[in-house]
Amino acid sequence: MEEENQSQNKNPAFESLDILISRWRDGTFGEIIDDWKWIFTYSARYKGAIAFYIILGVFSTTMGLVSSVASKYMIDIITGYETSQLWVMIAIMLGSTVFSLAFNSVISRITAKLSIDINNDIQADIFDKIVDADWLSLNKYSNGDILNRFNGDIGTVSGNAISWLPTIIIAIYNFVATFIVILHYDWVMAVLALASAPFLLLMSRFMIKKQRDYSKKVREMSSELMTFEVEAIYNFDTIKSFGVAPHYSKKMRWWQRKFRDISLKYNLFSIKTSILMTIMGTLVQFTAFGYCLFRLWTGDITYGTMTLFLQQRSNLSSAFNRVVSIIPSFLNSSVSAHRIRELVQLPKEVHIPESSEMDKYTKDGFEVRMQDVNFSYVKGTRVITDSSFEANPGEIVALVGPSGEGKTTMIRLILGLVRPEDGTVKLRASNGQEIEMNAETRHLFAYVPQGNTILSGTIAENMRMVKEDATDEEIIEALKVACAWDFVGKLPNTIYSNVGERGRGLSEGQAQRIAIARAVLRNSPILLLDEATSALDVTTERTVLRNIVRQHPNKTCIVTTHRPSVLNLCQRVYRVMETKVTELSEEESSRMAMDF
Repeated sequence: MEEENQSQNKNPAFESLDILISRWRDGTFGEIIDDWKWIFTYSARYKGAIAFYIILGVFSTTMGLVSSVASKYMIDIITGYETSQLWVMIAIMLGSTVFSLAFNSVISRITAKLSIDINNDIQADIFDKIVDADWLSLNKYSNGDILNRFNGDIGTVSGNAISWLPTIIIAIYNFVATFIVILHYDWVMAVLALASAPFLLLMSRFMIKKQRDYSKKVREMSSELMTFEVEAIYNFDTIKSFGVAPHYSKKMRWWQRKFRDISLKYNLFSIKTSILMTIMGTLVQFTAFGYCLFRLWTGDITYGTMTLFLQQRSNLSSAFNRVVSIIPSFLNSSVSAHRIRELVQLPKEVHIPESSEMDKYTKDGFEVRMQDVNFSYVKGTRVITDSSFEANPGEIVALVGPSGEGKTTMIRLILGLVRPEDGTVKLRASNGQEIEMNAETRHLFAYVPQGNTILSGTIAENMRMVKEDATDEEIIEALKVACAWDFVGKLPNTIYSNVGERGRGLSEGQAQRIAIARAVLRNSPILLLDEATSALDVTTERTVLRNIVRQHPNKTCIVTTHRPSVLNLCQRVYRVMETKVTELSEEESSRMAMDF
């Protein structure tokens, strides 16, 4: 895989061919075929458009050749070799040029439309699969890596899924047709034209390694510079608060100088390479031109034939390069498809269809019950050990303990995001029916995670994330329950006031209250607050929890906190410490609350 990723950045043809050959020898070529089979599952949806694309491309290429041949006869007519058929040649040349232009425009339009459509199709499908992927498996990938695959790799695949087959067919047709036209007039010309393109390509092979090394260094330096920039921008508040802006300005310029130095070295190498390749290309061109002049001097060809040959020699070289360039395109698409398929093939979340039977007991509330649970993120490193937990309708149950001891893990187990290695985590209805936590029970929960979860937009848009058809009155009522209407009601546009990314324009406490209001608006029978009141003062924290219980007496509330101020409102308190979840006695809970 590493050699494939590197190959994407080289002068591609021979290096990619080497990779294909090595993959054939080591028996892994089948992976590339599998990747392309996957790509073709999307291409097959547009087979009619692909066929139309090919027909247009072949016809456009033919019109281009007809125009070139007509140009030859036009030149012959003007130079006196032919005096008849002048207007016929003009008509043919102009007609074929117009046709070629029109068809190329249509092809460009079709290509753009199909590329966008297939990109959207793949992204939509992949998004659905990522959302439904197992939480633990998905979290092995960084957000940046997932985004890179979701945008960059899907873009590579969509760009080639439609165009790859038409491109190779049209390029081969163009190459063969051009060669036949030249061969018709002079077989030596044809051989000379055919030899020029591979000669240049063979010479370029010697440049590949150095170009690859420079390209790799530039990309690595660019990534490091971008990492610095993103981290600096994200932490502007911290940089300003510590008064270290001058230090970061110096560091920014230091990174820029390093990037400048390596970029200029690469640029110098590119200039030298370009000069060498231009000299080689000019030598080949002069050879062809000299041969044409000799043939013209001896009277074996006309001026028109000479022009046709020189023009089509260049066309033949371009056609040859397009055919060869399909190899790296083929390989790059395979690499991108493989990276996307890694996400697609992640284990899926557990769905238990019978979970829908619990919906009819929503008004009565649900009991959350964990028994003898063991759980590890990494094998051999236990996070939860032989622990049990219970929360009933109408109760506020607290999970307390130091940070990093497993409170959030308990929430993930309750939500069914992760599953226990041993033991059970179940939802129990008022009739005694039980179901294991899974993706289908999650709609019965309202969850307020740690951190700022407010998105850019209006407050109403943030609230309607969980209930699209919520009325303004319902939103305001939920804000009142969460003690957020106190400040939202004073804003110029109240619930239609805009907030920035991550709640910019709101204090941390205000953002938390809106997030809690959003969970209240969802009106699910179970409410999970994961350190969701940490930015609230004690009085507001207690008021919010009392309001929730008073308005929804059958709601099961589970609160994680390391602030014991709310414990005297809880019917049950569990301490999470040293991988064990232990229920505290009333005396221990009271003592903890008094200590605060």
